[in-house]
Amino acid sequence: MKVLPINRYRFYQSLQPLFLLKKITSKSTTGCLQVFTASASWLIYVREGKLIYACCTEKMFEILYKHLQHLSQKIPTLHHGIKEHLQAIFETGIENQAIPNPDYLAICWLVKQKYLTPAQAGILIEQLALEVLEPFLNLKEGSYEFTSYSFLDEMPKYCHLDIRLLVECCQKRSRQHLENKSSQSSLFSNNTKSTRFSAINVNTTANPAQSKPTLSKPSTNKVLTHRIVTENQNSRFILQTPTEKKVHKVLCIDDSPIVVNTIQRFLDEQIFSIVGINESLKGLVHIIRLQPDIILLDIEMPNIDGYELCSLVRNHSSFKETPIIMITGRTSFIDKARAKIVGASDFLNKPFSQADLIKILFQYID
Repeated sequence: MKVLPINRYRFYQSLQPLFLLKKITSKSTTGCLQVFTASASWLIYVREGKLIYACCTEKMFEILYKHLQHLSQKIPTLHHGIKEHLQAIFETGIENQAIPNPDYLAICWLVKQKYLTPAQAGILIEQLALEVLEPFLNLKEGSYEFTSYSFLDEMPKYCHLDIRLLVECCQKRSRQHLENKSSQSSLFSNNTKSTRFSAINVNTTANPAQSKPTLSKPSTNKVLTHRIVTENQNSRFILQTPTEKKVHKVLCIDDSPIVVNTIQRFLDEQIFSIVGINESLKGLVHIIRLQPDIILLDIEMPNIDGYELCSLVRNHSSFKETPIIMITGRTSFIDKARAKIVGASDFLNKPFSQADLIKILFQYID
């Protein structure tokens, strides 16, 4: 699916939300549908025609916290302090850093830190999608575009939801809301008439069966429960005991103090313990001594460059599986091939943003 020729910054047009969703349900469609209105933006991520995440920029974290509170009634690890913890890590400085989808990063962090299982994260994402799509289906005007790449491409995926079934569920919920409002209005009117009638006919005995309003039970939504293949319906919520949170040791070897300081500023100290080394000759000694969880390694350094140092680290039996991320401005095929040959796990191209750094680290932390 190609990028739709709509410039979101110039004009709005009449929208047909169902038509837009239908266009992204093809098995060949992977990417992000972005819809922009005067008040908010909607981001709908799909992979091979299945929805993997949906969010609305308006009250993004407010919606997340509401559903986390609902889940906390069944998952003890989601204690009351988790909201403040997420606020400190993922909401601080969002406007300045422009981190894409910090709400999804927060969910990934909850899974990494054992607050949620992957299956529970899938259930959370499903509930968020329902809440996001319900107002989305009522949009009348805006602009939109589709991109074949997205921030979530290399992030963990916790579910693949059927968009058609989501839409049906949203429509059913909307109808139920209207029916409930109508019932409540009718009930209020009937109760008012009954009260007046009783005041006039004091000796009249009301029929107990008619005095109690009949409230319809909310229908249980079973149409989406198949979307997590490995999840058994009887064990959807796995109770966990709180576990000690791991601080990941990151060793950054770069001869530029600016790069080292930038990485230390970008990463939260509650999640990462960052040690910076400016000399490659000292790098191997510090790696052996610190036993880092992740190594960030500059390629262009004096004396021993990143290629040589990476090769030396990989030859040490204790660091065969340690993630080594090469920080480089070299992006040619030959440079990347050479880095792979010496055992590099991945690349972080200079210059990089906070979002770039966090995204690549989340792929390798345990």
